[in-house]
Amino acid sequence: MFDLNSYLVSKSNYINTFLNKLLEETKNSSRIISAMKYSLMAGGKRIRPVLCIAAAEAVNGKGDNVLPAACAIEMIHTYSLIHDDLPAIDNDILRRGKPTSHIAFDEATAVLAGDALLTLAFQTLSSIGLKNKDNALKWLSIINIISRAAGYKGMIEGQMRDIASENVLLNLNELEKMHSLKTGALIEASVCCGAIIEDSSPDQIDCLKIYAKNIGLAFQVTDDILNVEGDPKIMGKAAGTDKTRKKSTYPSIMGISESRKFVETLADNALQALSEFDNKSDPLRAIAGYIVKRKK
Repeated sequence: MFDLNSYLVSKSNYINTFLNKLLEETKNSSRIISAMKYSLMAGGKRIRPVLCIAAAEAVNGKGDNVLPAACAIEMIHTYSLIHDDLPAIDNDILRRGKPTSHIAFDEATAVLAGDALLTLAFQTLSSIGLKNKDNALKWLSIINIISRAAGYKGMIEGQMRDIASENVLLNLNELEKMHSLKTGALIEASVCCGAIIEDSSPDQIDCLKIYAKNIGLAFQVTDDILNVEGDPKIMGKAAGTDKTRKKSTYPSIMGISESRKFVETLADNALQALSEFDNKSDPLRAIAGYIVKRKK
């Protein structure tokens, strides 16, 4: 039986080694490097980079080949969390059980640490194409996919919609669109990039996109549920903030019970999308189950 926990630990260690190496390549031990490391190495399951690696393995590829893309995506995700936590947006004081970046350092340093991680992500991606000219076009495509997912047509637009939706009652279609941008876009990019780097077929990529869209939405619906009934000690951040900010969420519209059923339906849809894949895609299947059951 596939052991997801062992897989996550193994891949997380692999990812962390690469991230540490990237940050240690500079001899500058400045405050900005300390702030970057503080948030980037704060823990977590590394779901997005693990998905990138798992998608590559599902199409008979190797994690080594996609590691730069996987780690670039994690840096972009971390930058987004630093900026989301700022007083101008969510004004959160805890992230993964630790003071958020602007609390641990200061607001200006947190802004710059996020900016630095975002730019380092694209420096990392572009360096692969420069080192291997034969694959330069492929890595240019990866840069395009990730920048679109992270930018104003993806994550940034989703975050903007999230801010604008406070004190506004959204319908389910509007809520799904917001979450597909804010959370789902980078998750879909993670999966697709892993497969594209390993030269998967168009049919495989189409199936993996369906998988990613469903787990991306499932991830956010689960977040909405945990914000209502999660344990702050386990989550490492406050609960009840969505209600305080008067945000539209799946529990507020559908109720907790129906939201749970919806997450299970999304997970089932994701598994169906993998029906033509062999056991090399077991990590992707297990991650879909983890998203449904996670407590943080």
